Amino acid sequence: MSGPQDSAASEARDSGSAVRSAADSQAAADQTTPNPQAGNTQAGNTQAGNTQADNAHAGATQTGNAQAEADDAAEATAAAPGDTPDEGPGGPRRGRRRKRKQRSFWRELPILVAVALLLAVVIKTFAVQAFWIPSGSMENTLEINDRVLVNKIVYHTRDIHRGDIVVFNGDGSWDPGAIPTNGNIFQQFGAGFASMFGFGHNADILIKRVIGIPGDRVACCDAQGRLTVNGVPLTEQSYLYPGSAPSQMRFNIVVPPGRLWVMGDNRLFSEDSRAHMGDPGGGTVPESAVIGRAFVIIWPISRWRILPIPATLNTQALNSSHAAGPSAAGPSAAGSDLLTARAEPTGQVVPLALGFVGALPLTWLQRRVRMRVAGRRRGGPPRG
Repeated sequence: MSGPQDSAASEARDSGSAVRSAADSQAAADQTTPNPQAGNTQAGNTQAGNTQADNAHAGATQTGNAQAEADDAAEATAAAPGDTPDEGPGGPRRGRRRKRKQRSFWRELPILVAVALLLAVVIKTFAVQAFWIPSGSMENTLEINDRVLVNKIVYHTRDIHRGDIVVFNGDGSWDPGAIPTNGNIFQQFGAGFASMFGFGHNADILIKRVIGIPGDRVACCDAQGRLTVNGVPLTEQSYLYPGSAPSQMRFNIVVPPGRLWVMGDNRLFSEDSRAHMGDPGGGTVPESAVIGRAFVIIWPISRWRILPIPATLNTQALNSSHAAGPSAAGPSAAGSDLLTARAEPTGQVVPLALGFVGALPLTWLQRRVRMRVAGRRRGGPPRG
């Protein structure tokens, strides 16, 4: 009874197991086999990303080209109408650069001229000025028509020394008028600017050699006919006019504080301190009237030389004692045959030339600074 039923149940269980095994095999196969639809989706996404990257690259390229075209258009617009770029190596771009340099030169020229004029006034007023010698009272040290350079800075750094050849203003000492004063730096600049263009005061400018400084006793003459300073005889043959005596007039004076005793090198034909002993100051010149020290002859070329201090006026013996007491002055030696050693200011060629020499590097420097600042503002390298 139980045999056939048991066989049927066993067969049914074996069929169920076979079905389950087939189902498991199909599931494993499904997992192992790739999904074509999913692959297509991933490939599409990749292609879309590449397309977007290409589009971004193309947009950047178009933007760079547009910027380059805008720069070229701006340069073409800045060029003057009718400009034709140079042919040959470099092509149109080289021609635009040359035109740009030419325009830059004409823009910089007014700056160069203004800086040169400013420097010329500063140099003439505070540093160096050229003077022309119209008389022979300083011969043979200075001859008629010599041009000398006068240093205006030196007496801001040291005192006036014996033996210096000084240019000074005779107003108020040898000539009627107020004693000149230098004024402040702005007044000096204003006066220099006015004289640069012919509007300044025509002062009586003279040139002489300093023999006595404040406190010195200057006298003429000792038993050998020599000039003495503080009792020390001077050996003046190196700078006196050949055959000229130290002085044909006797005098004995103590130089007051703040004043100078000056004489020409051609003593027979020099209207110097000796000729003004009856004037205020006893013939001496105020130190404030001194413009500067003549230190070199610059013209004519054959006369070029430095103007040194003579050894006889540069000895320590002259400083050993300064005389005191009243001076004994002789009669005035002024006469129609005497020459005042005047020094006429020359033209403005020297200060203008020095001004342009100084203006060139300054103009170049300000241009470089300006271009560098402009380049930084544009965010690129500076253009020269």
